[in-house]
Amino acid sequence: MNVFRVLGDLSHLLAMLILLAKMWRSKSCAGISGKSQVLFTLVFSTRYLDLFVVFISTYNVVMKIIYLLCSYFTIYMIYRKLRSTYDSENDTFRLEFLLVPVVGLSFLQNYEFAILELLWTFSIYLEAVAILPQLFMISKTGEAETITTHYLFFLGLYRALYLANWIWRYHTENFYDQIATVSGVVQTIFYCDFFYLYITKVLKGKKLSLPLPV
Repeated sequence: MNVFRVLGDLSHLLAMLILLAKMWRSKSCAGISGKSQVLFTLVFSTRYLDLFVVFISTYNVVMKIIYLLCSYFTIYMIYRKLRSTYDSENDTFRLEFLLVPVVGLSFLQNYEFAILELLWTFSIYLEAVAILPQLFMISKTGEAETITTHYLFFLGLYRALYLANWIWRYHTENFYDQIATVSGVVQTIFYCDFFYLYITKVLKGKKLSLPLPV
């Protein structure tokens, strides 16, 4: 395990904690896409089933359990505890437009036609597009709270650091995972415009705003 992997994991964890802290302190989940959070929870639930069959390291087990707990607690906060503040009118992305292609691609492009392998592949493909309902929601409302942009920044940074991790592993271990790498590149591309706006607006104390769709 290298420094890029560790920093990526910590950035991912920080993003999740920022989101939970935002909801806990404000007693509101306004501006947060519940649909994106459902997709991320599905990602972790299908990817980490290997917890029951293989032990890699204590670090690996602990991080997986933390991600799962944070994800399910986020879902609980949005759809139960803070349900009255959930902006369902703007969280309207059609999830079937993501789930159907991802399921199909998982069966067509995988390393092994076995249940755990298919679920892992599904989780990798789904994670690449799971943020789209959140970005779509921001595009509909035209703006995002500063704390929500911090969450998105660290979530995008996590993927960028994982790309660095894969590059490092390729040069030092001659290891290359085509599915994970290509999916990671696609996911990082989705964040590129956001990174630009975050650096040019949010870091300068301005509110992130987008032109409303016509």
